[in-house]
Amino acid sequence: MIKKTDADASKRKDSFPILDQYVNYMQAVKERSPLTMKEYRYDLVLFFRFMKRDRGMTPSDQPFAKIPIDDIDAEFLSMIKTDDLFVFLIYLSRERKSSPSTRARKAATLKSFFKYLCQKRKIIHEDPSYELDSPKLGQRLPHYLSLDESIGLLSTASESQLPSRERDYCILTFFLNCGMRLSELSGINLTNIHENTLTVIGKGNKERTIYLNSACMASLAQWMAVRPNERLKDPQALFVSRLGRRLSNQMIQYATKRLLAASGIDIRVYSVHKLRHTAATLMYKYGQVDIRSLQTILGHASVATTQIYTHVDDESLHAAVEKNPLSGIIPGTSAPKSQT
Repeated sequence: MIKKTDADASKRKDSFPILDQYVNYMQAVKERSPLTMKEYRYDLVLFFRFMKRDRGMTPSDQPFAKIPIDDIDAEFLSMIKTDDLFVFLIYLSRERKSSPSTRARKAATLKSFFKYLCQKRKIIHEDPSYELDSPKLGQRLPHYLSLDESIGLLSTASESQLPSRERDYCILTFFLNCGMRLSELSGINLTNIHENTLTVIGKGNKERTIYLNSACMASLAQWMAVRPNERLKDPQALFVSRLGRRLSNQMIQYATKRLLAASGIDIRVYSVHKLRHTAATLMYKYGQVDIRSLQTILGHASVATTQIYTHVDDESLHAAVEKNPLSGIIPGTSAPKSQT
């Protein structure tokens, strides 16, 4: 069924032509980001390694991470059934202890890949993933900093004695005021800034405009006053390191976690993405921002995604319970008269 030639031996063992073509299609036509497709590729490599092991097509002592998949072809793909996908999800749950969200993402990857094989390439006649159900996900409220914690974090950044103080303060201000994604902030160029507006490239390679408020404009001015202008590796990058290189996502995460820790905030719970949650929550709670406006600010394709940020905080729930007209009835006291 699967044939190998001497020429194949020189190729990478963790891919095969149809997989490469799928990844290229999703990036070029569907405009999926390189990061998204890196995750999709990882999921599919994991699946096909599992398939080869499950079907006894690799030595029993072969390390899972070393199982080659470069011999996967159209005939192999056409023999995959829905049950194979279910068994894979069971394997993820029982052996790899994957969370429901992780399994849901991998299920989505499989559905996307087999839909491509069936509808776009006509490599298979039936889509085995058509009836594949995604694991149910519990509705979790996002973690976010309170207003006082946010103010404290900015205060810590402004009082920092590090040479990167102005830069790091500006980064935090942009995160907390604009609700940017990490990739959006790291990709900002000087040419993206037009007076009090900023254009960023979000998910799906979509461009959107972000309005900079007074705090953002002030922090930006402070950073630009000390930002190096000579010997820059990327002169258009807004946020650069002391060596003149554009700050990577990892560098921004490190700088942010350092300030979170210095503020006494648990970095095991809070991260860069939690600052985006914080911005959305504070805008909705204190800024009286309606759901549609918040959707536009955050760059969500669907308003359903935005609704998770409109959760009611514990303080509001407590206040609502206290407003119950029966809350004043205490044992041993006279009941209040009804208002008619």
